[in-house]
Amino acid sequence: MLEIGENPVMGLAFPDSTDHWSTKPVAKLESAGPRDRLVTLASLPCLAKALADPAYDIVVIQPGSFRPWHWQGISRSLFRRSALRGNVPYFRMFGQELIRGRVAAPIAIWDMDDAPLIHRRHLFLLDRSTLYFKRELPADHWRVFMGTVHRHLPTQRFRLAKRNRERLAKLRPISLGLPIGFDTSVQPVPDSEKTSDVFFAGRVNGSSTVREKGLQELLALREEGYRIDIPETNLSTDLYLKRIAQSWMSWAPEGYGHETFRAYEASMCGSVPIINHPSIERYKPLREGEHCFYYDTEPGGLTRVIKARLSDRAMLASMARSARTFVKAEHTLSAVAQYIIQATLQRAAVETLS
Repeated sequence: MLEIGENPVMGLAFPDSTDHWSTKPVAKLESAGPRDRLVTLASLPCLAKALADPAYDIVVIQPGSFRPWHWQGISRSLFRRSALRGNVPYFRMFGQELIRGRVAAPIAIWDMDDAPLIHRRHLFLLDRSTLYFKRELPADHWRVFMGTVHRHLPTQRFRLAKRNRERLAKLRPISLGLPIGFDTSVQPVPDSEKTSDVFFAGRVNGSSTVREKGLQELLALREEGYRIDIPETNLSTDLYLKRIAQSWMSWAPEGYGHETFRAYEASMCGSVPIINHPSIERYKPLREGEHCFYYDTEPGGLTRVIKARLSDRAMLASMARSARTFVKAEHTLSAVAQYIIQATLQRAAVETLS
């Protein structure tokens, strides 16, 4: 595989078979392996040659923040402290642009952005891709173009256009899944003794209104005598996971995007996630009553679910075990990466036959 992007997600999932070309704005890669390279002015011809090499089975790309000629991309490359030391990462942005040329293998776009839309600057990635995997994919897929490719909500005329329908057919949902390295470097304790009813740790101020409203309900439940664990300071990773494992349920509301790490972390730690009902299409979602609980964001929705479900602790323990098994099977980095590979290659095979 050939991967272009800041983070070696495919490289971490399949280190022995992935050549990662990093677009990260650093002077050199830390802990770089023999298959990791930086995209630089000098290395661009080598990358272009690699993209045209039929020896690769698939090319995976993470969308960048800016196009090379965008003023913000230029300013962020030039006006940074590392530029004083001679590290000007301007040419990193050209890595993804090279797929405009010859690419021998099918192309998968792995878009993990919080926004439920595709920026106009990423439209060429969609057009060149075999499949485009979108984390925050709206239930009505057409809304990914709202305010970007179309200036308002896409109209009937826009939706019936052949080119736009071809673009839409490439979209697939993908989960955020577990954080990078979680399933290999972290050892959660799912069978911990429970010392709280509900746990939550996360940013509220400056985040979503879902969190602001839900927090008030949690605080009201605490006043009623429920054991609500809300840390007042930042926790280390180990302590954070310990506190999750010690709680019967963990609140996992949406932030900037609906998908959050909390739901998957809670599942791995033996705590049942409570999630607000989504407005996006999800990839292999946690199932209501089997792995998690969903609640309405209207006033009282979170409170009703918590009060109703805490009455059956045996059920919560069973759900927590089921959720952990499900997340380990479907939402680790390697599991998600494997799905992207299989789906892209299958689509490419169909296109070849047709």
